[in-house]
Amino acid sequence: MHDKIHTHLSQVEKYKFETSFGEWDGKVVMDEPAPMGESNGPNAAMMLSSAIGHCLCASLLFCVGKMHGELEDVSAEVETTLARNERGRWRIDGIKVDIKAVMDDENQKKTERCRELYEDFCIVTNSVRQGVKVDVDLSLSPLHSQ
Repeated sequence: MHDKIHTHLSQVEKYKFETSFGEWDGKVVMDEPAPMGESNGPNAAMMLSSAIGHCLCASLLFCVGKMHGELEDVSAEVETTLARNERGRWRIDGIKVDIKAVMDDENQKKTERCRELYEDFCIVTNSVRQGVKVDVDLSLSPLHSQ
């Protein structure tokens, strides 16, 4: 794992952006739902929701592996609730994660301690819970006519 993640977003059209990552060759298309966008991809709230679900599942897998156990299957349902704040702006009000893990009885005994530990390994969930510091720098450039 690197100590920095590099993400680049490039506008395709309207609210549709192509998102690429320095540590991965693929691209993700993100868009806002209609009527602002055309729902051609997940929006930022959806990506945060999926990041929390993925991180918790991966942390559980990591912990079970450290205990020399094995999961037969793991999946998660993540429900992200949006609400307006006191100024009428949409905000993420809460996130509920329901993880389903399947393992045999022998692995359950080996990995019972993971029930207490795995959330602590999840970088994204714990960062969101603590409130991540976000610095924003906006540079506006004039459009040059040729």
